Amino acid sequence: MNTDKNQTGAGIFLIASIAVLLIHFYGVCYPAFAHWGLRSHLSDKILERIFRTRLYNIIAWGKGMALAGVIPVLMTGRKDGTAGYKGSLISIGVGGLLYFGTGLLSPQNDDAGPVALLYMLMTGAGYLLIMGGGVRLVRALGDPFAGHSTGGFLQEGKPIVTRYSVHFRGQYVYKGRRRKSHISIVNPRRGVLVLGTSGSGKSWFFVEPAIAQLIRKGTALFIFDYKYPVLTNHAYSHFLQHKDKYPSFTRFYCINFTDLSRSHRCNLIDPGTLVYLSDAMGISRTLLLSMNRTWISRQGDFFIESPVNFLAALIWFLRKYKDGIYCTLPHVIELSNTPYDQLFTILNAEPSVRGVVSRFIQSYLNNSMEMVDGQIASTSMPLARLISADFYYVLSGNDLSLEINNPSAPAILCLGGDPPKQEALAPVLSLYIDRLNKRINAPGRYPCAQVLDEFATVRATSVLTTVTTGRSNDIIPIICVQDINQLRTTYTREEADQFMNITGNLVCGQATGDTAGWVSERFHQVVQYRTTVSVNSSDTSVSKSEQSVDAVSTATLASLSSGEFVGIVADDPATPVKLKGFHARFIKQADDTAPAAELPVVREVDAALLQANFDRIVREVVDLVADETRRIMGDPSLRQWVVKKR
Repeated sequence: MNTDKNQTGAGIFLIASIAVLLIHFYGVCYPAFAHWGLRSHLSDKILERIFRTRLYNIIAWGKGMALAGVIPVLMTGRKDGTAGYKGSLISIGVGGLLYFGTGLLSPQNDDAGPVALLYMLMTGAGYLLIMGGGVRLVRALGDPFAGHSTGGFLQEGKPIVTRYSVHFRGQYVYKGRRRKSHISIVNPRRGVLVLGTSGSGKSWFFVEPAIAQLIRKGTALFIFDYKYPVLTNHAYSHFLQHKDKYPSFTRFYCINFTDLSRSHRCNLIDPGTLVYLSDAMGISRTLLLSMNRTWISRQGDFFIESPVNFLAALIWFLRKYKDGIYCTLPHVIELSNTPYDQLFTILNAEPSVRGVVSRFIQSYLNNSMEMVDGQIASTSMPLARLISADFYYVLSGNDLSLEINNPSAPAILCLGGDPPKQEALAPVLSLYIDRLNKRINAPGRYPCAQVLDEFATVRATSVLTTVTTGRSNDIIPIICVQDINQLRTTYTREEADQFMNITGNLVCGQATGDTAGWVSERFHQVVQYRTTVSVNSSDTSVSKSEQSVDAVSTATLASLSSGEFVGIVADDPATPVKLKGFHARFIKQADDTAPAAELPVVREVDAALLQANFDRIVREVVDLVADETRRIMGDPSLRQWVVKKR
């Protein structure tokens, strides 16, 4: 019944439209119709009454009225998406030119028969082309809401500025309209977790702009540059531009194992940072667990804790020996290769480590060599990966302190990775990050931030503590990870879940699997209206419904383009944020880039210098063992601690 009514109504409008157009022709071309003898007394009376209404004072009105009658016809047409846009638009465009362009002709003169005929033919052709193109366009467009939701949610459009805030401009779509977005991370001290698969744009659209803004604020900064020197060069360029934002004594440092001439040297186990034996235990655990990832889930086992204790004993012994003059990781590595008799003797004579190594000594004296060899080899064999002149050079110097937020010496420090050497570098990089976080997380310091790119490639559990407690110490942690499962390969499942859940700010690019599900669950649901269109041979029926759907679905996350991110920002009591969620395409600003600047050469480094440094360390350890052995053997009070098999 409704179908018949719709078709009847459309037919009436079409007839009325054609009738209006014919009356328009008769009125405009009246002299020509009179010349052809195509007029009558009745038609003249009708035309006279129409003219009295002044509807035809402007010729275009008649055409407009005729064309308006076509619209209801088009609205009842089939919307099946089978036609093309291009042909439809061309037809409408050409038809419009013919239909309205005939206004330039003057068919009202007495001898205007040919002109009138041309006027009517062109107008009629234009009318048909417009109507035909409109029908095809309606088919091509279909119902704009058919089969999909209106989508999107309202987002913040204005910047919210605080002392620590970082900002990103973007665009988003809401209710079919493209709008401007302003993503303001007003309180990054609560932690920022950046997720996204490789190529999703994390570094280009988020990390680099964040670094630029933090430097413009004069913030002390630590950057783990996994793909050195991309972020390092970026940070250095901005630092040169904005030195005036920092105290005059602020320095820029870079530690890397790729270009040693542009690398500063830093002693990871500087004796000044080792106050308690537990400090040495923490260093040992970080180093060995990052070298042996299978040990992570077995912490507490005897065969895991024994190597940790043994390495800690070596570190603490060097810390105590002559006030730590040889307390560097290269010296520890060389000391671990000392023969058992001599090594156990000098360790046993040091009261502060005697209890730690007593089990090893007892097993050695009991000829349980398989156990002793296994435990010590579990320490010395992983450390052997670090035996190289390059590593020894960087790790044995002392150009800087990891305390980058020291008010009297704020600094920007970049730690460079090298993907091809990642397996060998990971333990050292992990230890640098772990030690730095323990040094900076203290009250009364200079405001600082750390940007940890590709954080899942290193193991630094102290970052957890920084995220949870660093806010009160003005520390901004930004952690970048590709995927939850990638994080779980380096940390235990519990640790990985902690990293994912303790950060207040979330930014996510393209993601799939568990990561997409985890992110989607953090967004609210929105009410959306759906329109379903059913098409048959004679009619189109429309039904509408309302339903609640995820604001950001897993399918949405999987289909995000590079530079497109979703997320949730955290606020604070002083600066509440009403619209915390966002789904926008980020737009990089000119202020976020700077002219490229090459890192300065710290010192010229060649093979001879590296070898000389390596040989010096080996010689110092040999001399240390020999001197200590002679001292112990020559002192009756210490001779009781000599370890020697009977």
